Amino acid sequence: MVASVRRKTRFTSAWRLARRLVYAVLPIVILLLLVNVASACPTCKESLAGNDPAGSGVARGYYWSILFMMAMPFTLFSLLGAYFYWEIRKARRRSTALDAG
Repeated sequence: MVASVRRKTRFTSAWRLARRLVYAVLPIVILLLLVNVASACPTCKESLAGNDPAGSGVARGYYWSILFMMAMPFTLFSLLGAYFYWEIRKARRRSTALDAG
């Protein structure tokens, strides 16, 4: 009786793991299959800026988008670090107030 219960538990846990794996991998595979190929090169920006005045706006857009993408991880990690620092300081103040009082 115990062996059949143990086997059944292992079997259901394996199915749960397989189902979670499918739920995690399947959307990624679908996205990879549905994505169109985007091709561009760094010199496209230069040729757009040099040939027509409307292209200079596109080149300026490239510039700002690159700056934004590079700054965003640093901003997020800095804000997260500041938040944790603030929470730790608050917790230390509370613990010292409880010890003193």
